[in-house]
Amino acid sequence: MSHSAPARTAPSPLPWLIIICGCLIAALTFGPRSAMGFFQLPMLAEKGWDRTTFGLAMAIQNLAWGLGTPIFGALADKYGTWRVLALSGIMYSGGLVMMATAESATMLHVGGGVLVGLGVASGSFGIVLAAFARNVPAERRSFVFGLGTAAGSAGMFLFAPLSQGLISTYGWYDTLLVMSAMMLIIPVLAAPLRGNSSSGNQPQSTFRQTAGEALREALGHRSYTLLISGFFVCGFQVAFITAHFPAYIDDIGIEARYAVIALALIGFFNIIGSLAAGYIGQRYSKPMFLVWIYLGRSVLVTVFLLVPQTPATVVTFSILMGLLWLSTVPPTNSLVAIMFGTAHLGMLGGVVFFSHQIGSFLGVWLGGYLYDLFGSYDPVWWMGVLLGLFAAVVHWPIKETPVDRGALQPAE
Repeated sequence: MSHSAPARTAPSPLPWLIIICGCLIAALTFGPRSAMGFFQLPMLAEKGWDRTTFGLAMAIQNLAWGLGTPIFGALADKYGTWRVLALSGIMYSGGLVMMATAESATMLHVGGGVLVGLGVASGSFGIVLAAFARNVPAERRSFVFGLGTAAGSAGMFLFAPLSQGLISTYGWYDTLLVMSAMMLIIPVLAAPLRGNSSSGNQPQSTFRQTAGEALREALGHRSYTLLISGFFVCGFQVAFITAHFPAYIDDIGIEARYAVIALALIGFFNIIGSLAAGYIGQRYSKPMFLVWIYLGRSVLVTVFLLVPQTPATVVTFSILMGLLWLSTVPPTNSLVAIMFGTAHLGMLGGVVFFSHQIGSFLGVWLGGYLYDLFGSYDPVWWMGVLLGLFAAVVHWPIKETPVDRGALQPAE
């Protein structure tokens, strides 16, 4: 029996202005917060605070980022992406200024913790990727999500040497003020990302829900709750490394320049890993891809801790960890869009990310607290290894299918 070949249709053109501006925003919001570890030792030396104080500020920052993301995601879904992104630039800038001028630990925690965290939340991946999803066909979302994630990685790659260079030349105080001024570019870049969940050039679902109904449906869906529990681990692992790796490099007797090299390498290879994740996620099982990412992280950290730690092993670890760093983001956000569509993607993706940031809070805070208690970061490294194995297990049964809404479920 012969079959006629299905007609091929040309893929829809991508909205490149939206994508480029969104990627630049991702780079700006992710860059300074990924370089916070470089401020720890010079700030503490001048202020006389301990690592627990700085670690708590970064932990609060990650928690505020997580708490704010679903809230700002819901606001962007309802009132428009541009308004929320403009607010991001203002809060982020103000938080960095307050961090620079902090005369007490409380000011550090409010400025570098709460305000910077909320600034990152309102300009985070979830806000930008939801805007992408509304303007990009479903079959190309994973690729575009990879671009957005890679842009955040590029921010890390650029801001690691930039921040260390500025600190060495002008000091940590002036460096924070320079970064504060850079955040005020975000409202300008956000202009093309106007619109909310009912706009965009993709067909909108005829199935309507309130935000509360969408949230109740999602929290009652087994695959979504498994995704939430697994993404907690991602936050724990990457936030601990971001905040404490420069100090860890110093503790094991390796030259400080290798801390800059390490975070820059993580950022650079994170670009490759994020783009690859977007490509792989379009063609293969996203849950199984996540299983392998978390297993890979646990194996990598185990080997790093067991072999002699030299500049060469630090460089090798940074390259491999960079490939796995944010490669979780494209498949994770794509799974949320597959399960529930795009109408409440900012909020539902934000809830998953909130779990990530609870993990980030614990990773950063425990890093400082257990170091001051035991004089070593090893307990937190090994906790990350065990949590990676847990994440691999919980992602295994996740179903890559839309939630069953019966006859009302539209094709996405």
